[in-house]
Amino acid sequence: MRVVELGTTFMVPYATELMAQMGAEVIKVEPPAGDLVRWIADPTGRGVGPVFMNANRGKRSVRLDLRDDGDYAAFLRLVERCDVFVHNRTPRSVASLRIGHAELSSRNPGLVYCAVRGYGEEGRYRDRPAYDDVVQAASGLAAAQTNGGEPSYVRTPVADKTTGVFALSAVLAALFERERSGRGQAVEVPMFECMAAFTLFEQQGGYVYDPPRGPAGYARTAAEHRRPYRTADGLLGVTVYTDEQWRRFFALVDRADLAADPRFGSVAARNDNVEELYAFLADVLRTRSTQEWMADFVPAGIPAMPVHGVEDLFDDPHLADVGFFRAAEQPGVGRVRFARFPIRFSRTPAGSDGTTSEPAAPGEAR
Repeated sequence: MRVVELGTTFMVPYATELMAQMGAEVIKVEPPAGDLVRWIADPTGRGVGPVFMNANRGKRSVRLDLRDDGDYAAFLRLVERCDVFVHNRTPRSVASLRIGHAELSSRNPGLVYCAVRGYGEEGRYRDRPAYDDVVQAASGLAAAQTNGGEPSYVRTPVADKTTGVFALSAVLAALFERERSGRGQAVEVPMFECMAAFTLFEQQGGYVYDPPRGPAGYARTAAEHRRPYRTADGLLGVTVYTDEQWRRFFALVDRADLAADPRFGSVAARNDNVEELYAFLADVLRTRSTQEWMADFVPAGIPAMPVHGVEDLFDDPHLADVGFFRAAEQPGVGRVRFARFPIRFSRTPAGSDGTTSEPAAPGEAR
């Protein structure tokens, strides 16, 4: 599959980077000044900063000024020979650049045309600019992070990346349909609507009924004590969830009686009393070291892991076991490391992106 991308920042480049790792030929069309992400945290001054390299590995690139007739003609030639076109332009920008579905599909009827934008074209917000933080705020996601305090943003561009995965799945569905019908189509992937649906999945609460039968929200994720827990010497992520897991945990801490407590004996009861339950969990975990808890939790089947910093991932033994990091030479930069495509295919392995020459060793110089 050949994909032409007219995208910047994170959302569309993330979607098409996943496509490249699954074997697509991706051609990135950049404006004369280049993608602005090129220079984010770039220590080289060459326009190949770490975010840009992660978002665009395995792609080819061409600089075109679509307002120039000659460059626009070159762009049309690319579109005529591609399967998928993906962009993140507002409707107003699409019109001014002459890159609408009607113009492009007239030259390539089989084209899957994917518009990834801030807001759906039929709504009143259609021409408003949107970035990750803005959509986290608008979609209810920031408010869902309050944990007893002010709304806050998830500290990764989760709206951009989640919408990028929506775009990937939409393109794959449209390509599958094209195999049956022989026809392309326009696909719209709006950030706001995607993230509203993403947030409502478990947060809709009583508003799933019409009229509502209770407040919105999900008590477990809103609990004040739902956070990494302090141990005697560090931090531990623990999610005790099922009836059996709670029975095992209560037995481990010599409180088997709590398994029969009506407040904690079922999923519904625990959800209703989650603040008290998680406060108990937090108090108990402070009494022993992280490794002592892990020595009991692993054989008991209780989901738990020590809290990792981002840097710790590069020394994680499991990631080393599965060959998660791959090394390559980046022209003009030197040796670099990337996370491989995390999904495994038994017959058609992914990762045809030019970065899979050899596994990177754990602890290799960063």
